[in-house]
Amino acid sequence: MSLAIALLTVSDRRSADPASGDPSGDALLERLTAAGHRLAARAIVPDNRYAIRAVVSQWIAEPTVQVVLSTGGTGLTGRDGTPEAVAPLLDKTIEGFGELFRVLSFETIGTSTLQSRCLAGVANGTVIFVLPGSLDAVSTAWDRLIRAQLDATTRPCNLVQLLPRLTESSERPAAP
Repeated sequence: MSLAIALLTVSDRRSADPASGDPSGDALLERLTAAGHRLAARAIVPDNRYAIRAVVSQWIAEPTVQVVLSTGGTGLTGRDGTPEAVAPLLDKTIEGFGELFRVLSFETIGTSTLQSRCLAGVANGTVIFVLPGSLDAVSTAWDRLIRAQLDATTRPCNLVQLLPRLTESSERPAAP
């Protein structure tokens, strides 16, 4: 099943100008198209939680965007604020994503993985992944976690099969 995926790069150094480059965003774009998905939108914004939140909010409100992948702004410095920008937008978090990502990252970067504040969740029926900005991080996240969860053939379960149900109400109709 081909999903519509929006791709956000959070960086003060990257821009749409090819000279500045966006290796992590480009790697995700290559991977998502190779998996049969399509790019719904792409943006590069500075490390500013309000700019980040504005773009992600727009994509969440757009019914054709099914998945948002963001890269960058997940570190500990004063400028890193992507988790703080996105977390208030989430209806539900997917805690297992961050836990598994850090386990997998430990294999390559050791204890430095404890600095990762990656995040995943669902907002208005849109699945959102907030990834660190390094090429190694986005490769690990896509290749070892996200790709399989965005593949309808992954068993025993995957996020694709849940997409139609993500906006279900938990309220039960009143008894007659």
